[in-house]
Amino acid sequence: MTEVTSRLRRSLSRWANAPEQEAVELQKDVHKAGCCPISDAQDRQMADLQGSLRTVTLRPRGGVPALEAELYDGSGTITVVWLGRRRIAGIEPGKQIRVVGRIGVHDNQRLMFNPRYELR
Repeated sequence: MTEVTSRLRRSLSRWANAPEQEAVELQKDVHKAGCCPISDAQDRQMADLQGSLRTVTLRPRGGVPALEAELYDGSGTITVVWLGRRRIAGIEPGKQIRVVGRIGVHDNQRLMFNPRYELR
């Protein structure tokens, strides 16, 4: 009985620590690629960021279609916006991507508009 309980605890522990493990792995990938962690990127500066897309949504801005994606690299998140686009092939939740662009802030939300991107 004790062995079964012990295996169950180990399984639950691995499952509970999965988000932390993912963050550590993403940070290693960012460092290897020579990119800046999102948490260290300065506002109004050009930045080279890499991470995983958590969400991708179509949200009109000022009557113009805009594809928005939340980029996460283990240290923080930033919203990446492509104006005038309804869809971009390969831009889907769970995909790894590298973006280069200028970081801005709107309504206390960090944004990057129309960045260059590279699917990983």
